Amino acid sequence: MGAPSDVIAAPWDQVDDAGKPKKQRRWSWRLLILVPLGVVFLMPFWWMIVTSLLPNNQVFDYPPHLFPTHPQWQDFAKAWSQPDFPRYMFNSIFVSVAIVIGQLITSSLAAYSVARVRFTGRRFVYWLILATLMIPGQVTFIPVFLLMKQLNWIDTYQALIVPFIGSAFATFWLVQSFRQVPQVILDAAQMDGAGHLWVLWRVVIPLCKPALISVAFLNLVFHYNDFFWPLIVTQTNSMRTIPVGLSYLVASDGSGTLWNILMASSLIAIIPTLILFLLGQRFFVQGTSTTGLKD
Repeated sequence: MGAPSDVIAAPWDQVDDAGKPKKQRRWSWRLLILVPLGVVFLMPFWWMIVTSLLPNNQVFDYPPHLFPTHPQWQDFAKAWSQPDFPRYMFNSIFVSVAIVIGQLITSSLAAYSVARVRFTGRRFVYWLILATLMIPGQVTFIPVFLLMKQLNWIDTYQALIVPFIGSAFATFWLVQSFRQVPQVILDAAQMDGAGHLWVLWRVVIPLCKPALISVAFLNLVFHYNDFFWPLIVTQTNSMRTIPVGLSYLVASDGSGTLWNILMASSLIAIIPTLILFLLGQRFFVQGTSTTGLKD
């Protein structure tokens, strides 16, 4: 006497009382949880899109417009043509990329030293790096600002970039990754006469590429969206970044804020980070989970 087909498709210990595979039931519960959460997280983004395509006098209509009947695509052209908007975009991209490049250089050197170079006080240095992660950033803003003022760097690229060239977070992240590189590989390279810099550049960095990309992605997004520090160290439109610039681009025609233009400007501003995520999400997932190496 034959058994039901759905029971035959899965072993007896993977089938519930109703005869359905347990894996299928797990996916059902995941969908029930993830779909509502996805809708909740996507609604603000969808509302930005709808608002950017509506006439300004329909933005606050009740009931709200969930789908624009006559999309105003020209709002994006108007947003881009606002005074200094392209400059804001350039500043944000340039500053965030420069910071990430500097952090990758300094953090890689520091992480390799802590993870793979034996020297007196190495453990103390490592714990000192961890201790700096516990200091709130707001505590250091005032002394760093005073230092920038003494150097006459206010309203310059140096003030936006130099204070963030070193990163305790990036160093800590890379230390964990560099420690997973098998020591036998490093010993083989050093026996062939390779120095520490050669080993770092030719061996460690290629093996830990996902971790490096994850650090670059996280810091790039953070500094691209940073508002507070650029707000206090920039004074002219030529140096402001896009988060600060959007607060100055509250366009008005004399009757109130043009919310549709402001939302279109915000959508244009998130395009670089969205493209970055789509291109690097595979490396980001690998870097946050494991490097694929074992001791």
